[in-house]
Amino acid sequence: ERVGLDYLHDDMPALIRESREGLMRVRQIVQDLKDFSRIDVGQEWQRVDLHAGIESTLNLAAGEVQHKADLVREFGRLPEVDCMPSQINQVVLNLVVNAAHAIDNGVRGTITLRTGCEGDAHVWLEVTDTGCGMPQAVLGRIFEPFYTTKPVGQGRGLGLSSSYGIVQKHGGRIDVHSQVGSGTTFRVTLPVRRAEATPA
Repeated sequence: ERVGLDYLHDDMPALIRESREGLMRVRQIVQDLKDFSRIDVGQEWQRVDLHAGIESTLNLAAGEVQHKADLVREFGRLPEVDCMPSQINQVVLNLVVNAAHAIDNGVRGTITLRTGCEGDAHVWLEVTDTGCGMPQAVLGRIFEPFYTTKPVGQGRGLGLSSSYGIVQKHGGRIDVHSQVGSGTTFRVTLPVRRAEATPA
């Protein structure tokens, strides 16, 4: 019994420290989930910092990315943007997860996120991977609902289709450039200010 007490006494500081670190991680995950979904504002349009949403989304995507690729951020200076934050975060998540899935198992790749301005009226976000790339026949269909190149049971083919719809709803556009063996780049362009005619 004495040995057990001595063991607890010696290890107690480390156990307390690990417990605190675990609680901090849980708190960060909860905060990232809140930031990602923006449950405080629902589906309302807001003027937001895109980089903050991107960072929260990357934290949530870490499980998909960390064992396959290194993340590189090349962020420009952006104005705050009118958008529905949870929907734009979903687009970022879809693109980052797709980028991770495109990287061959066993070969560590790189996923690069870039942001910048297109004049004064638009901002853009690029997600580039060093994965397998896509042939032209696939590129022509990737935004179709239920179209997927993944094995049966591993994808519903809705991620890129829903992302396309979200970007269109925001009055933006989504472009893709890919080459087999050289990777893929998705570029999302969004207006800085919401057009009055854009449906909510």
